Parts: sequence; C-alpha cells; structure tokens
Amino acid sequence: MWRASCSLSNLKARAELYALIRAFFVARKVLEVETPILSTSTATDPQLESISASVRKNMGSEAEPYFLHTSPEFPMKRLLASGSGAIYQICKTFRNGESGRKHNPEFSMLEWYRPGFSLSELMQELELLMSDALGTNSAENLSYRDAFLRYVDIDPFEITDELLAIKARELAEYAGPKLSRDDNLNLILSICIEPFLGAENPCFLCEYPPSQASLAQICLSSAGHLVAQRFELYINGMELANGYYELTDAQEQSKRFDQDNQERCLAGLPAIPPDENLVAAMAHGLPACSGVAVGLDRVLMLKVGVQSIDEVLTFPISRA
Repeated sequence: MWRASCSLSNLKARAELYALIRAFFVARKVLEVETPILSTSTATDPQLESISASVRKNMGSEAEPYFLHTSPEFPMKRLLASGSGAIYQICKTFRNGESGRKHNPEFSMLEWYRPGFSLSELMQELELLMSDALGTNSAENLSYRDAFLRYVDIDPFEITDELLAIKARELAEYAGPKLSRDDNLNLILSICIEPFLGAENPCFLCEYPPSQASLAQICLSSAGHLVAQRFELYINGMELANGYYELTDAQEQSKRFDQDNQERCLAGLPAIPPDENLVAAMAHGLPACSGVAVGLDRVLMLKVGVQSIDEVLTFPISRA
C-alpha cells in the first residue's frame, strides 16, 4: 500500500495536461491565481459535506473552526470584485463522504472566471480547451428539459411531485425513504440520463430548474420556464464541468445562503455560517461574469483511458 496507485506514464500525463492548461490561459491573458484552502466558511449547498479543521493562529491560542474548501469560488470572486480581471486556478479541493470509481475526498480542480463573458462564450472556451486536451469534436447543447423528454419521457418542469416520485421508483428502481423533488430529479438524471450524455460528442446540459441554480442567475427559457443560467459538461457519460452565469446580487446571495441552511436543518444537517466576505465583495461590486469548475482528475481519466480515479492519483484516500 506504500506504492503509488497510478503509473509513471499517468503521472507524466498529468504534468502534460497542466502545462497545456497553463499555456492555454497564458495565450488568452487569463491570470493564474492562488487562494487559501482553509476558510472560516464553506459551501452551504445541502448536497455537499465539507471537511472541517481546528486551527490555532498562535501556539498558545484557542483553536478556531475552519473548513477545507469545496471549491475556490468564494475567494476568487473576492478577487474579481477587487478588479483582478479574468483569472484561473488549479488547486486541490475537498468534499467529505465522496469515494468511489469517479470520486475521492481530495481531488484536483481547474476553475476560471471571465468578466464580460456570456455563458455561451464560456462554453465555447471550455469546448476549445477540451478539444486541445482530449481531441474532442464540437459539443452538443441539450437543455435539461429536452434531456428528460428524450431519455425518460418526463417534463421535469410540469410533472407533479407525486408522479415524479413514482417515476423515480420505477425508472431508477429506488426503494428508499421519501425524497425531495430535486433529489428525485437528480436520481433519475444520474441513473437514466447521464450515462448517455456525450457518448459521441461532448454534451453541454443547460437550463437547470431554478431550485438547482446554486450561484447562477435565473432567466426565462424559450419554453417559458424559469431556469438557471447553468451548464454541466459531459463526455462519455461522465460529468466534467459545472458552469454558471454568475449571480452578482449580494442580497439574493444572502437569501440563497439562508434557503440552503433551512434545507440543511430540515435534513438534519448542521447549518453553515454564510461567507460574509463574499457577500461584502458582491455588495462592493462583482462584475458581470461567467465561471466554470472542471474536475481535472476526470479529464485525466478520459485522456489516458482508465475507468477508476485511483489510476490517475498518486495516493487516493485508501493509501493516504
């Protein structure tokens, strides 16, 4: 167990991938930045569990609660509000309770923000990066609604909660406790739809329900539904990236933090202190921008053609 779980060739492939990414952004004059991994706050999303840490600022001082970040998003947005312009970061991120063929509690992420970019412009840039890194073709754009209609004949915006729960039990063979509407949608998406996305060409899944907006802005779709200005990128059935046309309203951000914590309490999860530094930065003025996070370990899995994340990590959690 002391040996690395990945091969030397995969170690070299990671170094080549990172060099390619850095050259890609240098050519586009996007600044590489570094932000703290430790923070006094973390993501409030009920679907995420952060890893906590106790920190003493001085040897004799009392330990204070901190978190290992689930994403560098909050401090990067503080840089944007400070006038940084376009920025990117390659870093380690941490999410508790996530181990498996495509998950490890500690993983590598590329995240970047483009002030003045629309969501479609960011998608085009991501498409170019994936073409350089993986040799992929042009991507398909598929709305969340059309994906459900295509693969499971469900309109996710019109179906009742009761019928959706029945469909989740039937289609996903779910027999557990009662789930929320979003949990039922996520279950059907992960089991019945995701495996088919990006099978031939990369697929951008867009226009999520507003309840799944996270930190994205809301708009009206061509079908007349309120939707999140958000996308996820899939290649060969694997989710690689999650992007937003970013929320810039500080009051709305505070409201969403509160809503998340209400959901956490209902689910029996601990409340997370909202990141007041982020809210203050947004109140100062976060520029209109689009941003995306990319799971680099998964990109590397596709690049070298392996089925398990352990094959591209030096020491996964089982060997840490």
